[in-house]
Amino acid sequence: MYGLVDCNNFYASCERAFNPSLNGKPVIVLSNNDGCVIARSNEAKALGIKMGVPAYQIKDLVKQYDIAVFSSNYVLYGDMSGRVMSLLADMTPEIEVYSIDEAFLNLAGIKDLQSLGTNIVRKVSRGTGIPVSIGIAPTKTLAKMANKFAKKYPAYNRLCIIDTEEKRIKALKLFEIGDVWGIGRRQATKLEKRGVKTAFDFTQLPGSWVRKNMTVTGERTWKELRGISCIDMESAPPAKKQICTSRSFGKMVEDIDTISEAIATHASTCARKLREQKSFAQSLMVFIHTNNFREDLPQYWKNTIIQLPIPTSDTLEIVHYALEGLSRIFLPGYQYKKAGVIITEITDNAQLGLFDSVDREKRERLMQVVDKINGKFQHHVKLAVQGSGRDWKLKQEQLSQCYTTDINEIIIVKCK
Repeated sequence: MYGLVDCNNFYASCERAFNPSLNGKPVIVLSNNDGCVIARSNEAKALGIKMGVPAYQIKDLVKQYDIAVFSSNYVLYGDMSGRVMSLLADMTPEIEVYSIDEAFLNLAGIKDLQSLGTNIVRKVSRGTGIPVSIGIAPTKTLAKMANKFAKKYPAYNRLCIIDTEEKRIKALKLFEIGDVWGIGRRQATKLEKRGVKTAFDFTQLPGSWVRKNMTVTGERTWKELRGISCIDMESAPPAKKQICTSRSFGKMVEDIDTISEAIATHASTCARKLREQKSFAQSLMVFIHTNNFREDLPQYWKNTIIQLPIPTSDTLEIVHYALEGLSRIFLPGYQYKKAGVIITEITDNAQLGLFDSVDREKRERLMQVVDKINGKFQHHVKLAVQGSGRDWKLKQEQLSQCYTTDINEIIIVKCK
């Protein structure tokens, strides 16, 4: 049996965990630069606020219903996610962190699933302040389905278990095909044209047709819905084949020095991610572009790919070549809105060059020390070329405090 734990309205719940006065009130969280809605509490959903709607379009609604608005605080959300996953790991034999707010659990051999599920919901909610729902079923796809029932229907008390054939059939008949994990929009449209409206309808199709028209992935989903487990647990996430770090600027940027700070910071982040997965970059891409929504301004978009002489995860090297790439494509006279760095080729091996003069062992020890310091403290060690970011950082006018990661922003309890 598998379990799928999902944090309810995760970003909004993180904000509420440290501000109980928000309970029962509509809450929304905005994307980078406070652009669009990326998270909503149930109360905000009830007001008709859609995912992805630009913030400026709902200003009147925000004022009318006193909606609490927050800039995305990824430092807080990431730390709270870690706390949730840590509790789950303590309560179950194997866990796969699927996303920042979801995790699969391997529940093989556990007899009293009802008690375990209830305990998980209670302990995580009490231990972190984040409400969670859990679905339990014989396959990961069915567990995903059960989780949606647990969230949708209050009678389940945030725990839905599909442990009999009767329950499986009933769940499939109530589940729209477009909502099935692993069924994309194009596939759902194709299936609907064939008369498939529910997950149950999908399971009644011949396996040969599914294999021919929906490839191996579609057939795997078909089998999972029929109760045949085909998707194994991944205790360690697979190494990324491409790493991208980019951000829109909080305001338009014209000078190369400011963009250099951004590029150096993004390149440094890419290097850190490479070291985390014990990989090395063989090449990188640097790109910059203006704001294509500003038709009144001249437009420019350019990128360049640089082949690195030796595969590396060294921050100093990657930043050096990223800045070299920026110097190739930067043109004065434009107002830039976004810049980024993409590691385009990743390898597990670092083959040294014949004429390489860098002391690799010394640099590797330096990177290990930097990563260790940055992993413990909020104020990161960084290169001088990264600057302060004051002139290019994201616009975050509604940012909440980093309650759990910054000693200067922890909650102060006043006792009278």
